Amino acid sequence: AASRSRFPLYDATCQIAQDIAEKIQERNRYQRNGESSAKLNVIIRSSLQNLREKIDQLKDLLLRAVSTHQITQLEGDRRQNLVDDLLTRQKQLQASYKNEGTEPDVIRSSLMTGGVKRGITNPWLLEESEETRGLGFDDLRQQQRRIIEEQDAGLDALSSVISRQKQMGQEIGNELDEQNEIIDDLTNLVENTDDKLRNQTRHVKMVDKKSTSCG
Repeated sequence: AASRSRFPLYDATCQIAQDIAEKIQERNRYQRNGESSAKLNVIIRSSLQNLREKIDQLKDLLLRAVSTHQITQLEGDRRQNLVDDLLTRQKQLQASYKNEGTEPDVIRSSLMTGGVKRGITNPWLLEESEETRGLGFDDLRQQQRRIIEEQDAGLDALSSVISRQKQMGQEIGNELDEQNEIIDDLTNLVENTDDKLRNQTRHVKMVDKKSTSCG
């Protein structure tokens, strides 16, 4: 019973949908019998508005629970499906209310599947993470803070690795620049040596030619 009270809003919202379905069915019976249904129509309209407001509250609570890591993303998706089901039921009930004098299958299905039945655990509490089950608000907040601190530490470590890699890249780049300068110097030295060799070769040929002429 204690665990069910942690999320009473879902139970209350399902119960409102159940009550609306019953009121629409009763309204339709009054109309078939030629009796006045004005009072029931007022109650149904008010209940439909209340149902929509409760669904909006559930959506807000779910968004906060997911964004603050009170529940896992998987559990958040499961609860989102429950909220979507309530939205679908609300639209069906709205359509049934406007379709006066009829009793479509949606009313009967709502009576069979809607609402909270005694002895059934609130589905809003099912499949909750072992890490968060049984924790109070302060405990969840501390757990969230610890998770954020661990994430920050991981990001700091990653930042250090990236900075180190960047430094190594810069050092490798500087070394490549120095090697390119050495290669350029060697290229110039080779070209100068080659020019000197060609000049010496021409000089030797001239001397040899002169020596041959003299002989």
